[in-house]
Amino acid sequence: MALGVEGVSVVTTTFNEREYVGVFVERVRGALRGVRHEVVVVDDSSPDGTYLEAARWADRAVLVRGAGQTGGLAVGLGVARYPVVVTLDVDLENPPELIPVLLREFAGRGLDLLVASRAWLPRFSERVASATVGRVVGVGDVFSNFRVYRRGLFAGFRPVLGETFGGELLAYAWARGFRLGELVYEPPPRRARPRIGGRVRANARILAATGKLLLYLASQGAPRARLARVVVRGPWPRLF
Repeated sequence: MALGVEGVSVVTTTFNEREYVGVFVERVRGALRGVRHEVVVVDDSSPDGTYLEAARWADRAVLVRGAGQTGGLAVGLGVARYPVVVTLDVDLENPPELIPVLLREFAGRGLDLLVASRAWLPRFSERVASATVGRVVGVGDVFSNFRVYRRGLFAGFRPVLGETFGGELLAYAWARGFRLGELVYEPPPRRARPRIGGRVRANARILAATGKLLLYLASQGAPRARLARVVVRGPWPRLF
């Protein structure tokens, strides 16, 4: 499979998601058959045994405490072996079968960060983030963590904003003028119990993260390099 990369590290963060790990790893491996890769699971001290399940299935399981999603992603980028890193959620709302498409776009267009944006955003808070933070950085799905990174450019990244559900990594890339791209895809159905809580709690947390990102972007001024926004729209075929 020619994807334009020599190898790829696939990173996911987990908290109480034991039931997803095995299927997740199998589907990632199926999507990357014939490509040198590793699967890294960063578990935030889940009490349900997620870490033990990750140690059984993944190439590497990393145990952290109180890191949150943003901190877990930073840890995953730090321990990844390969120069290209794909991040996605373990619950399969981000279809692993789309990874080869992302890698081809990332390599073919010479990007530093590619975001796979959902064609529709289910929460009003996510739509607020798209209309504000997204308008600044040029990416519609601010809190999508289905992304491809050029790992070396993020070697100095350390979260400073608290929990932003991965949004700080996108803001960090924008502030440094990295070449950003976006691929828009049709998402599968959402899980019944999202990780960040029910409707009220999830919207409140996302709005708080959006406010942090807006303040951060305002403090950074204009990026030092011109952004390259690439949109490749679906609809994609049903993948599972």
